[in-house]
Amino acid sequence: MTTAADLTSQPRTGRKSNFRPDVQGLRAIAVLLVVLYHAGVGALSGGFAGVDVFFVISGFLITTHLLESLEAEGRISFGRFYAKRARRILPASLLVAALTVVAAWLWMPPLLMSEVAEGAVATALYLPNILFAIDGTNYLAETSPSVFQHYWSLGIEEQFYLFWPALLALGFWLCRRSERRLLWVAAALTLASFLLCVVGMGISQPWTFFSLPTRAWELGAGALTAFLLRTGAAWLRRPATGLLSWIGVAALAVTALLYDAATPFPGYTAALPVLATVLLIVGGAAPGSLHANRVLSLRPFQFFGAISYSLYLVHWPLQVIPQVAVGEDDPLPLWASLLLAAVAVPLAWLLFRFVERPVIGWHVLRARTPLLTGMAAAAASLSLIATAGAVHVGAAQRDTATDRTAEEVGDLTQDPAGTAFVPANLQPSLDEADSDNPSIYDDGCHRSQGSTDASGCQVGDDPDAPLVFLFGDSHAASWYPALAELAEQGRIRLDTNTKSSCPSADLPLLLEGVEYTECAQWRAGVLERIGQEQPDLVLLANYGASEPELEGETDDFAARWQSGMESTIEAIDGPEVAVLADVPHDPETPAVCLSDELENAGECATPISSAFDPRIVRAERAAAEATGADYLDLTPYLCNDETCPVIIGDLLVYRDGHHLTATFSTKLAPPLWEELRPVLK
Repeated sequence: MTTAADLTSQPRTGRKSNFRPDVQGLRAIAVLLVVLYHAGVGALSGGFAGVDVFFVISGFLITTHLLESLEAEGRISFGRFYAKRARRILPASLLVAALTVVAAWLWMPPLLMSEVAEGAVATALYLPNILFAIDGTNYLAETSPSVFQHYWSLGIEEQFYLFWPALLALGFWLCRRSERRLLWVAAALTLASFLLCVVGMGISQPWTFFSLPTRAWELGAGALTAFLLRTGAAWLRRPATGLLSWIGVAALAVTALLYDAATPFPGYTAALPVLATVLLIVGGAAPGSLHANRVLSLRPFQFFGAISYSLYLVHWPLQVIPQVAVGEDDPLPLWASLLLAAVAVPLAWLLFRFVERPVIGWHVLRARTPLLTGMAAAAASLSLIATAGAVHVGAAQRDTATDRTAEEVGDLTQDPAGTAFVPANLQPSLDEADSDNPSIYDDGCHRSQGSTDASGCQVGDDPDAPLVFLFGDSHAASWYPALAELAEQGRIRLDTNTKSSCPSADLPLLLEGVEYTECAQWRAGVLERIGQEQPDLVLLANYGASEPELEGETDDFAARWQSGMESTIEAIDGPEVAVLADVPHDPETPAVCLSDELENAGECATPISSAFDPRIVRAERAAAEATGADYLDLTPYLCNDETCPVIIGDLLVYRDGHHLTATFSTKLAPPLWEELRPVLK
């Protein structure tokens, strides 16, 4: 992301400054779109495209500087270039990152500190975008985002700056110092990146969103704009060309108002904000007064344009940390989010005034060898890593339980009261909660998203015991420990058929924006095997409250869910079928909440009124009733009349917001058998 000073250059040829107030104003529009979008202004549902505007501006400005260097000197001074980029980008970036780590330590639950530290280290290594791509982050729909998630765009730009000067220098040499030929090389690279972006959307949306190869075309579009304006073409000097800037304004408005989280992005849809930015830059360079420059040059636009980099850095942690502090299940009202966005403005000005702008011209670095700047940048990055490490270690040393113990659970009873504190004998502990998975995750019996293996896994040796097929997604897998316990007791033989993000309901699904064909193939394979083996019972369990991403119309999800459940049940010919009611859903991970509420665990319980999606409950009951299937509901063992406790006796109920711990699931074997026994007779 370019800084304010990037809008001014003083070429060695002695030409006047090429500062463009209209580009500065465009930066203001970009940052305000992003800030207001993150503050929850619904009308600006496409405000996330402000980052794409920044990409184009960055590509334009950086390429302009590099081409001027090639023209004036015939080469690029890489040391000087990288030192200049480091002085402009890193001081504000790394300072905000370090302060974010400290703020997270003060106000966020201790159990999140490992995630915070991981994000800080990735930022210090200039690889945050790669981290989020590996994690499969959905930027447009993430409910519990990282405090460093906004650094992904800086990662893209920093990586672009690493490669682009070398590519231009090499191309300039291969093209025999012809800028026109170099233009065609840049155009080919930009086109290749765009095609990779479009194709990548059909492979992995997170990698397409966060990786440099699939986003470089946006910076490349800015680079091509720089080449274009340097050609001096006659049509560029016509006053009517200024009208292009107004077309760009209109295209940006369409993007901001009509795009939303359901828009496939990036891919071809990103072309609209990119093209809009190009038109604004080209139109703004035309002579006359037909362009939008007069508006973009107004003082408010110039002010926000000047602080845009700092504002982008500070606004995101101001939104995320307070939300995490109050709890994800209690969303901040719009007025509070807007107030936080407003607070970001003076903080951004302070950062711009006392960090960003002074360090750019810091004589002690500018007057010395670029190696000194590099060493200072490395030291700053190491300092951030050290800060993150210290916070991580400190969080690990915090207490994750009280010194009191709770009564060990024997048999579960209905209407559980819940334990009011985090006991010292909690099973599993808060630190171990997220890894307390059913054994089928370790032995491969729970199929991954990419698998189509429908062979199933069997538990239980008694040939006379009834055969039960467990069929569904990861929520079905949560019931495996209870069913496996019954199988070990000889009450049933269990054939487990579970797959990540793939419900047994017959629905055309998308996964990360791509058709989830592996799910359909796996589901069909399981149904075929059910028809062949004719078990005594097929037990369906799914996570419908998540509203999986569907192909086609999704306005009435509950109706489609019911139809999909009915379709699957009707496809099962012969065996008895039962639908197992889903477990409560909490938007916040209980263990995270509990790490901050050791003496008041009740604060982390989910109100019964919000623990279930009544539309999905009605849909599943209706599907069972319409097809003659049984409906089994163990909710009375999980919830009382008011809440669904997260600790019952000495047992932690959930490993995240909606999956049972394997430890607690095993304890559900007796009540589950009471539900299954009448169905199996």
